[in-house]
Amino acid sequence: MSEIRPEWIAALASQNAQERAKAATEIYHVGDRRAGAAVESWWQSAELARLCGETPRATVGLAVQPVTFAKIRAANGWPRLAEVPREQDASEFELHFAGGIKLDVLTTRDPEASGAIARYLAKQGEGIQQVEFPCENVDRATAILRQQFGVQPVYPAKRPGADGTRVNFFLVTALDGRKVLIELYEGPASEPH
Repeated sequence: MSEIRPEWIAALASQNAQERAKAATEIYHVGDRRAGAAVESWWQSAELARLCGETPRATVGLAVQPVTFAKIRAANGWPRLAEVPREQDASEFELHFAGGIKLDVLTTRDPEASGAIARYLAKQGEGIQQVEFPCENVDRATAILRQQFGVQPVYPAKRPGADGTRVNFFLVTALDGRKVLIELYEGPASEPH
């Protein structure tokens, strides 16, 4: 997403906590705004609202190069790395800030690999790779999105995600015509808000 300024990403590795929080807020709002506009109609479905919450709280997934990933992680006190299935070729950790700001910082384990994060970084550079929403039942939500909204999932059924979650992805068109990758996830941290 071109609205992301490189200085915001760099500021996530600042030694100044206020600078990190300000940068995270800017990044979060860009991702939340674009994804929110793309999926706003989804939450009008009573069943989707029950599964995901009437106004589910997003987590913005920020893809960065491995060196940037290490700098951000160090500046933020070495947050715990998520357990990501090996075949997904990704490393990630979460950052939480005041006001419900939540970022999922992602990188590739191997920049020469063909995983989703490596492909994104090679094509787009650092930026918002996905926006994630909690869901009680990803397969049921997928069926609703197909039937009621004509939205096709990336995978035919949910698959393993980080830290034991189950996920599926949806490439949807934002109001500006660009695509936004939406992740619905279920698991230990997916209770609707």
